[in-house]
Amino acid sequence: MTTAAHGADGMLAGLDPEQREVALAVRGPVCVLAGAGTGKTRAITHRIAYGVHSGVYTPQHVLAVTFTARAAGEMRTRLRELGVGGVQARTFHAAALRQLGYFFPRVIGGRPPELLEHKARMVADAAARLRLTVDRAAVRDLAAEIEWSKVSLLTPESYIKVARAAGRGEPGGFPLEAVSRLIGVYEETKTDRGQIDFEDVLLLMAGIIESHPEVANEVRAQYRHFVVDEYQDVSALQQRLLDQWLGGRKELCVVGDPSQTIYSFTGASPEHLLKFPHNYPDASVVRLVRDYRSTPQIVLLANRLLARRVKTAGPPPLELRAQREPGPAPRLTIHDDDSAEAAAVAKQVAVLLKDGVRAREIAVLFRTNSQSEQVEQALADAGLPYVLRGGERFFARKEVREAVMLIRGTARGGTEVGTLGEATRDVLSHCGWTPKAPSGVQAGGVREKWESLQALAALADDLAATRPGATLSDLVAELDERASAQHAPAVEGVTLASLHAAKGLEWDAVFLIGLSEGLMPISFAENWDAVEEERRLFYVGITRARQFLHLSWARSRTPGGRAGRNPSRFLDGLLPEGERSSSSARAPKVREARPVPKQRPPALCKICGRALTSAVERKVGRCSSCPVGYDEEVLQRLRDWRAAAAEAARMPAYVIFTDATLMAIAEAQPTEPGQLATVPGVGATKLQRFGDDVLAVLAGRPLPGLDYEMP
Repeated sequence: MTTAAHGADGMLAGLDPEQREVALAVRGPVCVLAGAGTGKTRAITHRIAYGVHSGVYTPQHVLAVTFTARAAGEMRTRLRELGVGGVQARTFHAAALRQLGYFFPRVIGGRPPELLEHKARMVADAAARLRLTVDRAAVRDLAAEIEWSKVSLLTPESYIKVARAAGRGEPGGFPLEAVSRLIGVYEETKTDRGQIDFEDVLLLMAGIIESHPEVANEVRAQYRHFVVDEYQDVSALQQRLLDQWLGGRKELCVVGDPSQTIYSFTGASPEHLLKFPHNYPDASVVRLVRDYRSTPQIVLLANRLLARRVKTAGPPPLELRAQREPGPAPRLTIHDDDSAEAAAVAKQVAVLLKDGVRAREIAVLFRTNSQSEQVEQALADAGLPYVLRGGERFFARKEVREAVMLIRGTARGGTEVGTLGEATRDVLSHCGWTPKAPSGVQAGGVREKWESLQALAALADDLAATRPGATLSDLVAELDERASAQHAPAVEGVTLASLHAAKGLEWDAVFLIGLSEGLMPISFAENWDAVEEERRLFYVGITRARQFLHLSWARSRTPGGRAGRNPSRFLDGLLPEGERSSSSARAPKVREARPVPKQRPPALCKICGRALTSAVERKVGRCSSCPVGYDEEVLQRLRDWRAAAAEAARMPAYVIFTDATLMAIAEAQPTEPGQLATVPGVGATKLQRFGDDVLAVLAGRPLPGLDYEMP
């Protein structure tokens, strides 16, 4: 047996029968229907590695396409661990942009047009040319609509009919006819200025391949085998480019799960995945249903949720089969109000931590971002660390930037001593890292910094374990790759995330909160298609949990408020009576609830015009699902001020203001104390202590030295 063959056989070790079938199917077309937690990434990386080690693939001729830079980075890491280097794992946009930069000068001439990273300014200018009055929120909504129209391969002329059929409403508060004209003027303005947006990158590259046979030949000679992950989320535009890359060939492996389609509003469609066996009648279809992530109790709940779906068109969902040992039964708790729900979550988190569950292995998931504020405050009051997913990026943190710079300098100087872990900790000690974590509630700010540095130390240990003999230079390379892919190492803190942001992640313990009508499903899910997508979103949340799963909802928003909420219709019959509890004596039976007519018009989102479902949303005037209305620079200035204020007051940063409150302040842009007082989370005490400084930060005025006394 040759070395290559021996190495190929090694790629099959440890795979289950279905994963092994995927790995052996090195010739396309292949369709992998992979349920949540079934090891799809393991299967496709072993397929690539088996193809390389068996001599079927040349690494440089393989292109693996994912939907996030983080996922692409993780795939490259896994392939490297399997002894395979040189495989291109990129997002659609990253792959197309690389090709465009190479071919554009040859076939068109000159450098490619400047890439427009943000559409807002261009959209505002196009609106001004049409004499349309727009605010910042409307601009963001219109920019999102332009993206949807382009990934759907629509022209300004075809947009109106398709948008009306899709129920797009009035984006930015404008009729579809006006939006159609805006799309046309936006394109003209962009062309006049010699710029392209991200959708143009895909359109241009597809057009160049279509129009230039020599380019098509070169691209297809370079990439001969394709893997597309999360294929249920492919848009019409991405499919068009993929078709051009393939050029009629069948060397394609797609992986996805229709039951995890949760991005239809952005133009993603599961139809490409569902129709794959029809488009490729000779395709090998493999179903991964062995769930290695969740306990049988959680798997049963997930299967039961999908089995109760209203719409029966299309193939039945994959029924997962649990492979783990049994665990605790998922529970449903009913609370009097949101504050009580958040306090109960914090209390249960504390119990889990005491029982040895790590903070990084706990998550609180919710439908809208505004729901995080109560939980943030409850965790902060309890002195429990948390990480708000979607907040400040790991590699943008000051302490991380400084640490990486010191590690890089030490690596260049060649002065490292000891193992990689020892050398890394020696460098980090100069940045404030200590062998023992800071303790106590008042050490929150210092603890946050320590956790970031500890994540770097843990990454060094992981690298040394997988690559014996690795040096600081290897760690620098790993950090550079992770920074470019935003593939952050795990930080020790409870994760707070929306259900959309939780896609692709998993934790030992998951709390799903706010499971009431209007939030799950969201109030603007007005037809069965939209409701079923909400069901799939709930399914994604359930399947993030490995061992502990706790569901909850609250009867009212505020303490003492009218108990006007109903449980989510998805909870009807989902759990037995014995697995439900209540934080008060009033524990109603969970029953199927249907939306009821409202007696008075609800407050509407200023961006999409949909009903606002929480007090925070009504104060801000924008639903959490819509694009944010704040300037990133303003938010960063507020964060920098908060960090300095926290250090001066010797208290955790989130005790001063939570991230959600800073976002609300940045969006409201108050100019005087009365306006600042109306922002959720400010309050009279914080207004008195911090109000003047916050207003100065917003106005761009310099601040004197901070000197806050502890209350």
